[in-house]
Amino acid sequence: MNTSTRLFVALLCVAAAAGAGYWWWQGRQAEAPPAPTARPAPPQLPASSVAAAPGIAHPIEDQADADKLPDLAHSDKLLRDELTSLLGKDTVSNLLQTDGFARRAAATIDGLGREHAPASMWPVQPIPDRFTVEEQADGPYLAPGNAQRYATFVAFVTRIDAGKAASLYKRLYPLFQAAYEELGFPGKYFNDRVVAVIDVLLQAPEPDGPIKLSLTQVQGPIPSTRPWVRYQFADPALEALPAGQKILLRVGPQNARALKAKLRELRAQIARAQGSK
Repeated sequence: MNTSTRLFVALLCVAAAAGAGYWWWQGRQAEAPPAPTARPAPPQLPASSVAAAPGIAHPIEDQADADKLPDLAHSDKLLRDELTSLLGKDTVSNLLQTDGFARRAAATIDGLGREHAPASMWPVQPIPDRFTVEEQADGPYLAPGNAQRYATFVAFVTRIDAGKAASLYKRLYPLFQAAYEELGFPGKYFNDRVVAVIDVLLQAPEPDGPIKLSLTQVQGPIPSTRPWVRYQFADPALEALPAGQKILLRVGPQNARALKAKLRELRAQIARAQGSK
C-alpha cells in the first residue's frame, strides 16, 4: 500500500488526537457503577452544520473500486496487516487500537460531539503519563505542563497533507458508513456527522487564563485510590460542553489551535461548499 495509508491513519486521528489522553477523564467513571448502555440523543449542533433540506448535505462521490473493499466484518485483518507493513509492528501496537478499527473510528468521531466519548472505543492508544494539576490558593487548576504530553502526537497530526488524507478517506468511505449505521444510525450519512462534529470542535472556547478544576466526591464506603481521575471543570458551563470541546480545553491552547487549523483543512476537503449542488 502507498504512503497515503499513513495519511488515512492520521485522518482518523485528527478528530481523536486531542483526546488520546481522554482516559484520565473518563476513568473517573470506573469508580462508580456503570450506567446502562443506551444510545444517547443527538446533541444540538451548530446551525451551520444542519442541512437546510432533507437528504445528504455533504455527499462523498461514489468510488469506482468500492466493490474491492472487504466487508466491515472482515476489514480488521486487511487494515492491521497494511498498517503493520507500513508503520512497523511496534509503532502500530504503541499508537493504534486495530481491533474493530473502522467501528472505533466511527464511534469516536460520533462521540466527540456528544456529552461522553467512551475511551474504550478510541482508535488510538492513550497518552502515557499521569494527568497533573497545579494547586493554587483557591483550589486545583489544569497544570500547563499537561500540554507537553500531547505535543509529539499533535505535531504528527499537523504534518498531515489534508488533501491526500481526505482522498483516501473517500476511497475507504463505505467501511465507515457501514460502521456508523451498525453503531445505531441506519439511514444516517456518516460524512454529514463528521462535518457536524468538526463544526462542534471548531467552536470550542479558548479561555484566556488557567482553567480551574474541582474534585468530585467519592460516593460509597470504598475510598478512592486514584484521585487524579476524579477531576472535572469547576465552571459548570465548561463541564457541560460536548466531549470533544472539553478535550480541546485539556490539551492546552497552543495544541488546540494547531488541531483546529488541521480540522479546518480537513473540513474543506470533505464538506460541500455552501450553496453548491
